[in-house]
Amino acid sequence: MRKAQAKKLPLAPDARYNDKQVTRFVNNIMWQGKKSGAFNIFYDALAKVNKQTNEEGYEVWKRALSNVTPSVEVRSRRIGGATFQIPAEVRADRKISLSIKWMVKYSRDRNGRSMADKLANEIVAASKGEGAAFKKKEDTHRMAEANKAFSHFKV
Repeated sequence: MRKAQAKKLPLAPDARYNDKQVTRFVNNIMWQGKKSGAFNIFYDALAKVNKQTNEEGYEVWKRALSNVTPSVEVRSRRIGGATFQIPAEVRADRKISLSIKWMVKYSRDRNGRSMADKLANEIVAASKGEGAAFKKKEDTHRMAEANKAFSHFKV
């Protein structure tokens, strides 16, 4: 274990929207250090979202991300030989991380020709409150609700 917490490296905002959140999202899409390819996928996906919904792709993406962001989760805690799932609030930084990871993961799992197509479809679905990433958030909240009886243990 570390003596001190690792320092967070500052993220550079992306060129088109001047948003650090976009850079963070693209870093999760990226494979094998190919950041320019990941940016192309992201921008293509937003263009496709724009064409599908006749709304600004960036705004739809922001709405989708907020729809997928969880507020509570369950954490395992061992008490007296038994493991309990204890509901806990999600830290602000982790909320964003989880929503981004879920969007990218479930985009990859989708059927489609290119990653941009898959990502665009997942963004549109999540902005409407549908799709696998939104379902994951709902399941997480449902699990926390079901285990509310153990909340007095706190993590």
